[in-house]
Amino acid sequence: MNEALLRSLTPSVLGILVRRGADFAAAEDAVQDALVEAVRVWPADQPRDPKGWLVTMAWRRFLDATRADAARRRREDLVDEEPTPGPAPAVDDTLQLYFLCAHPSLTPSSAVALTLRAVGGLTTRQIAQAYLVPEATMAQRISRAKRTVSGIRFDQPGDVATVLRVLYLVFNEGYSGDVDLAAEAIRLTRQLAAAIDHPEVSGLLALMLLHNARRATRIAPDGSLVPLAEQDRTRWDTESITEGVEILRAALARDRLGEFQAQAAIAALHADAPTAEDTDWVQIVEWYDELARLTDSPVVRLNRAVAVGEADGPRAGLAALAELDDSLPRHAAVAAYLHERDGDLATAARLYAEAAQKAPNLAERDHLTRQAARLNARRRP
Repeated sequence: MNEALLRSLTPSVLGILVRRGADFAAAEDAVQDALVEAVRVWPADQPRDPKGWLVTMAWRRFLDATRADAARRRREDLVDEEPTPGPAPAVDDTLQLYFLCAHPSLTPSSAVALTLRAVGGLTTRQIAQAYLVPEATMAQRISRAKRTVSGIRFDQPGDVATVLRVLYLVFNEGYSGDVDLAAEAIRLTRQLAAAIDHPEVSGLLALMLLHNARRATRIAPDGSLVPLAEQDRTRWDTESITEGVEILRAALARDRLGEFQAQAAIAALHADAPTAEDTDWVQIVEWYDELARLTDSPVVRLNRAVAVGEADGPRAGLAALAELDDSLPRHAAVAAYLHERDGDLATAARLYAEAAQKAPNLAERDHLTRQAARLNARRRP
């Protein structure tokens, strides 16, 4: 079963159903039913035209659901509207669907969650992790969003800021999670940059290119995480780095700073350093100050504490960390790193072990566990 193929076809099939008159919630349910049927049928007999098959199956499921609630005459009319099997038009509606999901009737957070679930293909668990909320809370948020948009006309697309937030979260999940969506997020952001002259769109595209340039070096052959300082910089994609830096410079020259431009500036400083020791941490702290001013995000302040520890020493970093809530995700991992740099190996080992228990994924948990074991081994006589 080609799960990647199914994932790539889902947005276009959903768009076709919406254009044919299905309201969004019903169309999403129909597409999900069609995907379940594909998982059951395709391993034994995959169709020659997978997209056409999914469109036909999804439309049938939509009609079946509609008939259950409609009068006999309406049911007979809908039977005549059923499309015949065959090739579906090769139209990419994904970016349009992102804007439609960012409907003005939804709050920005609900619009992002709905788009990630309905178009991005992420699970409720993955979205909840991105938002740092319990899975049950996110499930309720998505359900409310579906009820809000059910039956309304999608003639008022949402704003660019919400769409950018969705693309950013999709890229992050594809870059670091267990669903590979990074390339798709970059493709859609390129489309948006070509269509809209907006410095934050450029900033997001630059950020994606700069992060993705390091992707091949983030995971060791045995599947373990490779920290930024230990990555083989000769394997970084210099073409993507050059493109990302050029895009960022053009965006910053417009003097309309936004959070994605600030994040991209930090990524560019990392990419520009030939070695980890050559990193300009003083400038990175300054950019984190700008980013904190723009977002007031505790995650940004957590990352800033690491940068302060590199620029001004681990005790300065620990002082910055002390201002943050210790329940913040990855707080223990940052504290462990700073305590290790300060020479307190016992505290660092304990905090690495604590952070491993709270890690959001297996790779990160294994990395933190190994860090704790390494320090414990060093402490033994």
